[in-house]
Amino acid sequence: MTVYSELGVRPIINAATTWTVLGGSLMPAEVLDAMREAAQAFVDIHELQAAAGRELARLTNNEAAYVTCGAAAGIVLGVLAGRTRGDLASIGRLLEGAGSELPDEVIMHTAHRIPYDPAVRFAGARIRPIGNVLQTFDWELEAAITPRTAAVLHVIGSFVAPGALDLATVVKVAHAHDVPVIVDAAAQLPPVSSFWRFTREVGADIAIFSGGKELRGPQSSGLIVGRARWIEAIRTNGAPHQRLARAMKVGKEEIAGLVVAVRRFVKIDHEQAWADLHERCTALADALSGLDGVKATVEDTNAAGARIPRVMVALDPRAAGRNANSVAAALRERDPRIAVRVGKGEYFHVQLDLLTQSEELAVRSRLVEVLSAS
Repeated sequence: MTVYSELGVRPIINAATTWTVLGGSLMPAEVLDAMREAAQAFVDIHELQAAAGRELARLTNNEAAYVTCGAAAGIVLGVLAGRTRGDLASIGRLLEGAGSELPDEVIMHTAHRIPYDPAVRFAGARIRPIGNVLQTFDWELEAAITPRTAAVLHVIGSFVAPGALDLATVVKVAHAHDVPVIVDAAAQLPPVSSFWRFTREVGADIAIFSGGKELRGPQSSGLIVGRARWIEAIRTNGAPHQRLARAMKVGKEEIAGLVVAVRRFVKIDHEQAWADLHERCTALADALSGLDGVKATVEDTNAAGARIPRVMVALDPRAAGRNANSVAAALRERDPRIAVRVGKGEYFHVQLDLLTQSEELAVRSRLVEVLSAS
């Protein structure tokens, strides 16, 4: 009997991706052990955040780092840092419902508008869009910067439209006006170099990563890395201070778990891991491509553009007897429940990196069964 069965909830084999709605990813034993150990003692959270930040900065080759309760919370904290710059009087003005004189605009490319940009408004700011989904010019960014500009939020990922300025140009223009650049890189791991590429190499002020995706840390954790000046401004706004971001506290267990998760991640031979996973994906694609109306191919990256191979299964509904949505529904309804990622056309993706060996076999067997029965 598990806690899920006690509650009447059926577990899911996640062959889709690290979606929050499916619980992100699964934590390895060393992360769980660290969280369990952290849960057995009290600690000063200010001291723990500072110590964890030093270690995470070292591991990620950054000036400073901070642990928060998810990547979206990192956006809120980054915007608050841009609005207040860590100044206690400014924070106090916002706590009183005042502060109308403080910067309250965050510049975003129209091409970068994503479902997570409401986090900007959560921090009391509004989004000022620039450009369009096809193109943006540097003079449009220059023109948008005013005394009301708190920050520029730049989203990294293959899922965004191609019409944005490159990050280096954004940094150059923004920094000429002392405006910080926040990078949302939630799902841009691997490679490990993402930890420092956007900040140390390109010059962004902070970069935000999810702790519960490929890092395999706690689902309710996020990692912010970057320049010490802005990390300190984030820390001043964040929990356990009883300020605007108090609601987004992260526990001692999540802080400890994320530190261990990052230690583990930087030690992995990601090139070998990619090759092994690509081979597994190729075996699955070969097993499915012989079925009527099915064409399966291996893609080198996942939906976010991270270097994680996955299988795309394209269907000819007439020959296969099913469309992509009906296949996904059949996989989800049976026992064990299996989740895949359905595309906008007659195709779906299968991602294997989150699966155990037995789950992978179950997914392959069920896919063959469902597609053959059609």
